[in-house]
Amino acid sequence: MEAHAAPVGQTQNMSVKRRDIVAGAAALATGAGVIGALRPKSKTSPSAKRSDTLTAPNLSQNRKEFRLATSWPKDFPGLGQMPNRFAEAMRLMSDGRIEIKVFAAGELVGATECFDATSTGAADMYHAAEYYWQGKSRGFSFFTAVPMGMTATEIMGWCEFGGGQQLWDELSAKFNIKAFQAGNTGHQTGGWFRRKMETLEDFKGLRMRMPGLGGEVIRQLGGTAVTLPGGEIYQALQSGSIDATEWVGPWNDLALGFYREAPYYYAPGFHEPGSSLALGVNLDVWKDLSAAEQNMIRFACKSANDASLGEYTFKNAQALDELKTTYGIEPQFFSTEILKRVGEISDQVVDDFGNADALTRRIADSYFKTRNQMRYWTQMSEGRYIAAREAALGD
Repeated sequence: MEAHAAPVGQTQNMSVKRRDIVAGAAALATGAGVIGALRPKSKTSPSAKRSDTLTAPNLSQNRKEFRLATSWPKDFPGLGQMPNRFAEAMRLMSDGRIEIKVFAAGELVGATECFDATSTGAADMYHAAEYYWQGKSRGFSFFTAVPMGMTATEIMGWCEFGGGQQLWDELSAKFNIKAFQAGNTGHQTGGWFRRKMETLEDFKGLRMRMPGLGGEVIRQLGGTAVTLPGGEIYQALQSGSIDATEWVGPWNDLALGFYREAPYYYAPGFHEPGSSLALGVNLDVWKDLSAAEQNMIRFACKSANDASLGEYTFKNAQALDELKTTYGIEPQFFSTEILKRVGEISDQVVDDFGNADALTRRIADSYFKTRNQMRYWTQMSEGRYIAAREAALGD
């Protein structure tokens, strides 16, 4: 997944045509300048006459508008819907008093500029992936995904109950931001390959589009990691300038048509096992909100987070069935030998990454401690159950 122009890894049906998504992703890569400073403002002052059409008289006062800048093309499948769901939840919970205007990448600021815009007050909020900001602090990556890291439900558990949110608050406050989980793509698949990947030797010389820490793992396996914006991936596969690519999962991958050029679809993905997306709020804006309004944001983020994980689970299942039945794609699985070596490299890469500074070290230590505590329960519960279900149901 990527922001298409982000310095770190990047991303994504409602029956969307492939050319529309590619065009949107290309537009996302270009970005745009900041359009101007703003602050939440009252549409109607207490002394002004009522001019809106709201039915409840008390709602004519204290109405607030906020601008939310995103890293996604307008209404992008999955990712682009998450901030829209957040905005709708805020409208419903406030009975129309709070309006969140969602701006796609390039409409208010560029795809990778929404963090800075929110930090400085040029935007009130952003929706993006925190690992896009690893150039500011490596600690941000742990709040999206790291290789061989937490699943979607595990990272939710860490943030909500394992001290992750408190560490995130400490990190984000350095940049005048308050951030929350507000979306998750779930497990991301291993990628599309032009040839079979059966042994570790097959990674040597492989040119694979994979940004971020996952790309570093590919390098240590003997391959070359390439960072490309979303709109350029299909052409790169078609021309042969790359041999493989990862993206998100069957839903978004099908729309981009990778199966036409790289028919070997591998799982599991080691690089993003449960990618969390974030909503960040300018800290000054946050402090100006009432306790009730702050809680609305908290619960609107939870709503968007839960809905997105359910949506990706359902849509990925539908898309995978279409890939198999319509296009003859039979998913492949990395060998135990490959996954064992990938796991060894991943933990070392991520641990080294955590040594950037004292706060990042504390974040990394908390992340690893919590992941290792949850490993056995996840395997004992979901892992064993799924294996048993497959044994019982067969094909």
